[in-house]
Amino acid sequence: MTYSKDPYDRERFEEIRELSVEMMAAQTGTEAAVVRELFANEKGYATPKVDVRAVVFRDNKLLMVREKADGCWSLPGGWADIGLSPGEIAVKETREEAGYEVRAERLLAVFDKRLHPHPPSPYDTYKLFIRCEICGGSAQAGLETDGVGFFAEDGLPELSTERNTESQIRLMFQYLREPDRPCAFD
Repeated sequence: MTYSKDPYDRERFEEIRELSVEMMAAQTGTEAAVVRELFANEKGYATPKVDVRAVVFRDNKLLMVREKADGCWSLPGGWADIGLSPGEIAVKETREEAGYEVRAERLLAVFDKRLHPHPPSPYDTYKLFIRCEICGGSAQAGLETDGVGFFAEDGLPELSTERNTESQIRLMFQYLREPDRPCAFD
């Protein structure tokens, strides 16, 4: 739509967009108007969004936050912000969602969300998992979270699969056991 100048092509693309809205609404149970608005937000060349997750261990337990949006648990994190590096996002999100000051140490994984068992999403998303070390602060929920805790691998809470999956969390524990393991990607 952004690059087409021919009115006939634009009309066809509008028809394709409307069919896509109908299909996504039917598959997700979301109102067509909401899906249409999601599609309208995306202009220009389509590129993946970037979601950054902080991986923070203490006493062999993983820091997680309970999301107000669904009442389930995730690694602190969120959408990448313009003007901040992935490491800076991991630090910011951990402070805002969990109350801890951390230092970003190492990129552990870069995943294409569609290749993992996440629920359907209107966006293509790359998920970055960054190992961080606590250097201050204390547990404190934020605007988007209402719980903060550390969990052992054999005692994981119900996960917010929109944000992270069990297989991803288990891989993070493998990095705890194998700190020199190469960065994972797909």
